Amino acid sequence: MILSPMRFKNFVWPHNPRVYSIAFERKLAAHKIPFGRHVIQSLGQTRRVLRGEGEFVGQGAYDTFKKLASVFYEETPGVLVHPVWMTTTAWFAALELRQRPRRDYAAYSFEFWEVVEGAGDGKLAVRSVPASGGDGEEDSRTARWHTVARGDTLWALSRRYGTELDRIIQLNPGIRNPNLIYPGQKVRVK
Repeated sequence: MILSPMRFKNFVWPHNPRVYSIAFERKLAAHKIPFGRHVIQSLGQTRRVLRGEGEFVGQGAYDTFKKLASVFYEETPGVLVHPVWMTTTAWFAALELRQRPRRDYAAYSFEFWEVVEGAGDGKLAVRSVPASGGDGEEDSRTARWHTVARGDTLWALSRRYGTELDRIIQLNPGIRNPNLIYPGQKVRVK
């Protein structure tokens, strides 16, 4: 089975990391009740943490690591497309070079924290401002739509129309899982 490459923002892994892990967590509270009993209350799920390790090999391996590091330095969350897990919006939380740099080899580890949309927990919300700087009216008049054909993916549409994948996902809030689009579905691409 051939897996699609892992992607985050504009970085595409030349080959997928060799180790993946994902941590799920639910906060629970125990409340004592009379006669030595207790009740467990779920306080809800928290973020998922996605971790992994890999290597870049061959000529320019360290340069590839530096490109990944430049994405880490961006101060915004982005869309993480994983070859196995559900696509999600995440913060690039950690990146570590795991050995002395060499031009032809770079071992690394990474960590992403999932963004919980609409959690209402008082966290700082990150909002995007339209590139036109307008009020959105001009944006809707110049909108461009694509009717999904069999085999289309949002990634392929982003390349075809020259629109970043993050932007297409932002333009289509009704698409809950960017890995699942269906023939006949209308997708806004600009």
